[in-house]
Amino acid sequence: MRAIAAQLRSQLSALRRSGTPRYAQLRTALYELIQAGVLGPGAALPSERELERLCGWSRVTVRKALEQLISEGVVTAKGGSGNFVRKRIERSFSRLTSFTEDLRSRGLNPTVEFLGREIGQANAEEAMALALSPGEDVIRLRRLRSGGGRPLAVEQTVIPCAILPSADLVSDSLYEALDRLGLPPYRALQRLHAVALDATTATLLKMPQGSPGLHLERRAYLVDGRAVEFTHSVYVADAYDFFAELRRE
Repeated sequence: MRAIAAQLRSQLSALRRSGTPRYAQLRTALYELIQAGVLGPGAALPSERELERLCGWSRVTVRKALEQLISEGVVTAKGGSGNFVRKRIERSFSRLTSFTEDLRSRGLNPTVEFLGREIGQANAEEAMALALSPGEDVIRLRRLRSGGGRPLAVEQTVIPCAILPSADLVSDSLYEALDRLGLPPYRALQRLHAVALDATTATLLKMPQGSPGLHLERRAYLVDGRAVEFTHSVYVADAYDFFAELRRE
């Protein structure tokens, strides 16, 4: 904790000249320590009393800085235990797994809220992604995915009706529903890029508008080559690390 205190003092010393409010300076200093890995996932932050002593500022100022980090999803408050850096979820780009499988494997309880379920005709983008004729029937699922009680992703998924005849077959995990039909996804192509959360998505994910997010596009295929899934997902950026094993040929 001494090393953290020394680095925090150094950060604050540089920020004092910025002219920003004191609570914003403390929030930035703590955030930079978290980003640098000085305070790693699951690490306890100094207590309010310790921060008050280190900064020489009031408890109100310290509390406002912590509340901002909590509202941004960077820090989580555990009643009676203190404040902790949120643990990040690692997701491999090398394995084809579902959101539900990823969270269960990490001991988190995955939950889903359906924001929309409908049958419609494939638009041009969906038809191209799923190798369908324009106007073929598809099922669209829009879901808010959460884990450990925190909203983590908003997903828009399109599935051909020829593969999934009814949206009611999906109660939680799409992949579990496809497994029950004997049509498990075999391979997938994924694209990942950074985005700023728009107002609607930010509200659903309980983050400030403009916060960093990760946009993942997935196209999954059956073993016979038929396209089974076209999904756009927006993840909370600070909750996820995507990784892949690379080998040189």
